[in-house]
Amino acid sequence: MFKDTPAFSGFSVDDIPKAKTFYSDILGLDLTEENGMLTLHIAGGGHIIVYPKTNHTPATFTILNFPVKDIDHSVDELAQRGVRFEHYPELHTDEKGISRDPGGPKIAWFTDPAGNILSVLEDM
Repeated sequence: MFKDTPAFSGFSVDDIPKAKTFYSDILGLDLTEENGMLTLHIAGGGHIIVYPKTNHTPATFTILNFPVKDIDHSVDELAQRGVRFEHYPELHTDEKGISRDPGGPKIAWFTDPAGNILSVLEDM
């Protein structure tokens, strides 16, 4: 039924102007703003809706994953832009916040201004 329907995802934030600055200026994504919502335009032609929600609760799981060629370079660059990475001892994150578990991808988690969890992971 939906095989040929270009689906998209969405998530809430508590402050659209802060989200706009973060996703555009810090992460460097193309976006548009219309009707009080943001549309993130991601590589490959997809898009994600970011909508305001007064009683927003941050997602407790990763809502966006960004594959990168060199995770150390990406983490360093994002840290220079003010992004703080999460440290999860149970996932063996190092001093940069990168999990280098041999059973999975190299991955690092961070949050947007609304507390939603995002990640960068080294493209395998």
